[in-house]
Amino acid sequence: MSNTEKRGLHRVRNLLSCRQVLNLLTMLGFMLNYALRVNLTIAIVDMVVPHVNTNSTSNGTLAGNATDINDIIHNNSSSSGSSSGGVFTNFTSADGVDVLEERFTWNAQETNFVLGCFFWGYVLTELPGGRLAELIGGRRVFGHSMLWASLLTLITPLAAHLSYVALIVVRVALGFMLGASWPAIHPVAAVWIPPMDRSKFMSNMMASSLGAAITMPVCGYLISVAGWASTFYLTGAIGLVWSLLWFTFVYETPATHPRISAEERREIEEAIGTSTSKKRPSYVPWGQLLCSPAVWAIIVTHGLSVFGFFTVINQLPTFMSKILHFDIKKNGLFSSLPYLGKYVMAVASSYLADHLRHKGTLSTTATRKLFTSFALITPGLMMVALVFLGMDPTWAVALFTLALFAHGAVTAGYLGNGLDIAPNFSGTIFGMANSLSSFGGFVSTWMVGALTYNNESFHQWQIVFWILAVTYISAAVVFVILGSGDLQSWNNPPERVKIGDVAQEEGMPLKNEK
Repeated sequence: MSNTEKRGLHRVRNLLSCRQVLNLLTMLGFMLNYALRVNLTIAIVDMVVPHVNTNSTSNGTLAGNATDINDIIHNNSSSSGSSSGGVFTNFTSADGVDVLEERFTWNAQETNFVLGCFFWGYVLTELPGGRLAELIGGRRVFGHSMLWASLLTLITPLAAHLSYVALIVVRVALGFMLGASWPAIHPVAAVWIPPMDRSKFMSNMMASSLGAAITMPVCGYLISVAGWASTFYLTGAIGLVWSLLWFTFVYETPATHPRISAEERREIEEAIGTSTSKKRPSYVPWGQLLCSPAVWAIIVTHGLSVFGFFTVINQLPTFMSKILHFDIKKNGLFSSLPYLGKYVMAVASSYLADHLRHKGTLSTTATRKLFTSFALITPGLMMVALVFLGMDPTWAVALFTLALFAHGAVTAGYLGNGLDIAPNFSGTIFGMANSLSSFGGFVSTWMVGALTYNNESFHQWQIVFWILAVTYISAAVVFVILGSGDLQSWNNPPERVKIGDVAQEEGMPLKNEK
């Protein structure tokens, strides 16, 4: 290496450390993770031909183009129909350009089916993805899940044009890929992030909320300018660029990173010590893991917490529309504010938690329990307040926003707790917890539907709020009783078979740089 190249390398090292690059790409990765997941939720409004009243005396309007929908369907079905059952329509974009695109005549059931099939694949790879990341490395699992999800996103418009079934297959495959991404990041943190800095690193997972706040308005604008397919092309292309950067600048361990300085590597390895095994355990001590109260504290708390979160996020528009006659989707600020607030709280609480642990003010156990209690009891109390104040739109908006804002503190609480108690199996633990929580969206939708069926009254929603209050507070109680921040004895199980030294080598020995 020439002297010029060496000087350039040192300048890069001084600008951003390898951990800072990892933090930045992880944050961007989770922003994209959410964008790849919800782009269809935004685009589907424009993808589906709106159902209008055929008796209307005036022409229907389709994305600003005054044309009767029934005439469009009739004309296209006889002349320019497609194999997917869609119809080709013209619309005038925001900049005055006429655009021809295909829209689909799906009914409400078919539309919801397209949106929900993502979770079929998603729930299948949570646990396997976490365990696979422990065995072969989180960098590969997280990176490949995002890479293939980006490619699937790019072909989503093509699948929709081909057939309804093709779109379903692509969405299930997308869920299958993204399901492995969340548990895969825990093994990355186990080998790269010192224990006292892991709360801050885990706050990167909440960048998904930041992604939501950005994705919704950006994709909405894209649709108005270039049609619904543009949302998939943009998010998919950005995902490919991110994947290239991830595989270029992120490595499995500090020992295998070619650009890391000796000082940074030594700092990481000395801080982590023996809590994370360099020779990855070849098996999971299932008996001890499943009998550990600390593990069940994470699983149960995460399941209840996400159930409450999904209910608030997914059912809030229905409550505001049906009961308060207030369309929050038309209020862009309110739509983004809860997501932005949750991310701000995640970052702030994580920095505070790590500061308290660094200073020795609180133990890891006390820190996790304190922030988990705040993140869950506060939304529980907000739900109780909604029982009495929910009929007032101002109070309702304020209380819902505060509930989501406080919930961001879970990153300093239970969310990264698997790294405290068993970093070698943190992917498996979070995979188990996220598998359970994945059903939260289904259960919350069923619960609200059952309680408000043929009775859309505030009294029925008061029952929903009471259930949410009990759920949030129960989650906090479970973690306070069963949770722990202490490293578990089964984190480093004895090997059952001898594994060759070559297969276990993590990297070349650290050499002192002159």
